[in-house]
Amino acid sequence: MHLLTPISILDTQLADRTSRLTTSSIPAESQPTVSSSQASLAKKPLPGEPGQSLQETLAATRADLSDAQRSRSELQEKLNHVSIDLEKLRKKSTQDARRISTLESQRTQLQLRLKDRDEELRGKAKLLDDFQDELATLNLQLNMAEDKSNRLQRENQDLVDRWMARMGKEAEAMNDASKFS
Repeated sequence: MHLLTPISILDTQLADRTSRLTTSSIPAESQPTVSSSQASLAKKPLPGEPGQSLQETLAATRADLSDAQRSRSELQEKLNHVSIDLEKLRKKSTQDARRISTLESQRTQLQLRLKDRDEELRGKAKLLDDFQDELATLNLQLNMAEDKSNRLQRENQDLVDRWMARMGKEAEAMNDASKFS
């Protein structure tokens, strides 16, 4: 940042006053409009103008210098505040960028874990379906085996009952035959 030195400020003010003196010889209609800051400078007497003492010129120059230094201090203070705010915002921006990067990587990891978990759940759901199908098949086979077992037990009981009836008839026949002998 370029700051004006007290000498360059005085040079600028002197150049402004000189240009005002030059333009004062031009008729009023052709003179450009003057801003309020230029008007306030125009009211100050120029150093070396007739009717102004050296002390007055020195006092005016000191006042101008004091105003310039005060203005410089104010500008320096504003610059310091803006620089501090800028540095704070840069640090915050850097921290935010790091935080964003961290959150994006966490998000990516969580998305991958979620995808893996979804695949795992689909696999487990398929295993559960397969297990239920197998269980239904086994239940059907068990029911068929129980039916077959019940049928075989009935057949066996029928065979045992017939055999016992036959043996009972043979035993009675043997008993009847032994009575006659």
